[in-house]
Amino acid sequence: MENLNTNKDYQKYVNKKSPNSPILKNCFNAFWVGGLICVIGQIIYDYFIFRGFPQDLTNTIVSISLIFLSAFLTAINVFNKIGKFAGAGSLIPITGFANSIISPAMEYKSEGYVMGVGAKMFTVAGPVLVYGISASVIVGLVYLLFNTQVIMLV
Repeated sequence: MENLNTNKDYQKYVNKKSPNSPILKNCFNAFWVGGLICVIGQIIYDYFIFRGFPQDLTNTIVSISLIFLSAFLTAINVFNKIGKFAGAGSLIPITGFANSIISPAMEYKSEGYVMGVGAKMFTVAGPVLVYGISASVIVGLVYLLFNTQVIMLV
């Protein structure tokens, strides 16, 4: 091992040992895979609009479909391979969030549903996602039960 006395020496050592990243290839793969995910979403959208669904319902269907596809592909270990190939291109927010919630849930299932699945979902996906989803379910149930306008103060 080399003598690493300064930060410059250490940086030279790291640069020598680190593999070069094919930046153009990685950017191209991220671009076309991210675009393909968006095209899939657009196809789902166009199909349901063509079938006569209202736009607001179609938007919800597209979101749910992309979340389901991402979760399913994560469960069968395909999304991780797509992520290794496409990098940030696969992290379009809705698919990336679904993957970040499902991955730890699968990995820590053996530790139990509360301390494994539940706790790891909080650490990896972040409290904002879990609380946001929980709040939307609660507001939806309140709206369904009372069928009145629910006013949210932000």
